[in-house]
Amino acid sequence: MESLTVQEAIKRSIMTEKSAMDFYRLGAGHMTNEQARKTFELLADEERDHARMFYDLYQGDDLPDFDTLMAADPAAENDWLSSTEKELFAQFDDRKAMEMAMQKEKSLAEHLQQMADRFDQPDVKEVFLKNVRSTDGHYQLIESEYARLMGMVHETDIDTFVRE
Repeated sequence: MESLTVQEAIKRSIMTEKSAMDFYRLGAGHMTNEQARKTFELLADEERDHARMFYDLYQGDDLPDFDTLMAADPAAENDWLSSTEKELFAQFDDRKAMEMAMQKEKSLAEHLQQMADRFDQPDVKEVFLKNVRSTDGHYQLIESEYARLMGMVHETDIDTFVRE
């Protein structure tokens, strides 16, 4: 792994979380199922919260204030949403958007865990670990909504099916 300072890792994490927020906002705008749309809106808000945690740790002076940064148009170099995916998103159905989101959340959780393992500073490590846990929760939320959307047995219905 390349040599990366704590502050560089934090800055990249801010931008990754912003990219994820942009991904979910764009996705929510294309969802046809109301509950799927609400799930993506919730995830966009949570990604913004993640970005805030990293932003509060960042000591550089090369970023605008937090609200301005979050309001900026999605970057051309977006970790979560390539230009091809932006074009395809309009053609995706809710199922494919959720499949893409699950894949991205899984990759992000792995990356965040690697970053947490890499740095020894307790405050930095804890922010990465907290985001690992939240990202795992995002994956589970999307997976649950995906199952509901696809008409699969939802985990809250398992007891009902087992008893019958």
